[in-house]
Amino acid sequence: MVVGVFSGMILTLTGVWTLASAQVLPVSRPSPEARKRLFAELARDVDELERQGNILKRVARLTRPSVVHIDASKVEEDGIRRRRVQEAGSGVIVDLGGKPHVITNRHVIDGTPLSQIKVELDDGRILNPSRIWTDKDTDLAVMRVEADDLITARWGDSDKLEIGDFVLAVGSPFGLSHSVTYGIISAKGRRDLSLGREGLRFQNFIQTDAAINPGNSGGPLINLRGEVVGINTAIASNGGGSEGIGFTIPVNMARIIAEQLVTQGKVTRAFLGVHLDSQFSAEAAIRSGLPTRQGARVTAITPNSPASRSDVKVGDIILQFDGHRIVDDNHLVNLVSLTPVTKPVEVVLFRDGKTHTIEVSVGQRSDFE
Repeated sequence: MVVGVFSGMILTLTGVWTLASAQVLPVSRPSPEARKRLFAELARDVDELERQGNILKRVARLTRPSVVHIDASKVEEDGIRRRRVQEAGSGVIVDLGGKPHVITNRHVIDGTPLSQIKVELDDGRILNPSRIWTDKDTDLAVMRVEADDLITARWGDSDKLEIGDFVLAVGSPFGLSHSVTYGIISAKGRRDLSLGREGLRFQNFIQTDAAINPGNSGGPLINLRGEVVGINTAIASNGGGSEGIGFTIPVNMARIIAEQLVTQGKVTRAFLGVHLDSQFSAEAAIRSGLPTRQGARVTAITPNSPASRSDVKVGDIILQFDGHRIVDDNHLVNLVSLTPVTKPVEVVLFRDGKTHTIEVSVGQRSDFE
């Protein structure tokens, strides 16, 4: 068997032949008729591939008019000198209360005067927002914009996303506006991440390998139906560029926050009143009688809280909350925070080897903090 040629000799698995003694076989080439047939077969295969690729083209075409580039300029003081800081990001136009608004990340526009925020549309128009609302705990911001013919994006449902789903990230990486990248959902429910965002208290990120770079912050993550399923927020990177690990706020979470900001001017978060064991391990779960690590274990209960007025007890393991299976303590905290205040919620507890189902009406966090 021939494995290579080196310095005028043919190397084989069994020895070395000189070129003089080797038999050179003629190269097989297709006839003109065969080449014509191969070109026709290739054209048919490419036609099928292009039909599939047209989905991505249509998604990008539908999405681009709703995605904006954001420039924010502000002056910062460090106690000695003043310096002007330029921040660039992305956003997406959505319908909130029947009017167009731009959702983006808080860190893109935080501390910037309205007059120094420029929102550039896909058609080149530049707008100044007339009002801004922000939520520090989730790094979300909403801006009211007014102009003719604004095209709003279509809301998706991030709860329906599955690992492996195809998605597109649209934004302005490194100031290159309206760039589109393509990838999949890599993971869900990423919490307790150190992303360098001050006060990023509630985390429930979607992870994607669609390239996200500086400037993508605030832009949308889009499914193949052209629907917004997330707001791109951060990357995990050693060098500051995309390394295939991007994090996105689920759109269901972003939508709840945005709607409350616009209608109430602030976010009202629910409160259950349980203290949870952050060290609850697989071994502890198995000792409690569970087959695997799941749920959140209660270590204390706030007096006069919704939990204290229901049948929740210290040592209980909360397995489900409002129909959602609980992964860990951070997961429960996020679910509670997004629950409408005073809503009756079904809670499944594990106690003494048995499950118990109770109903709790969550309270308002500000009444207890």
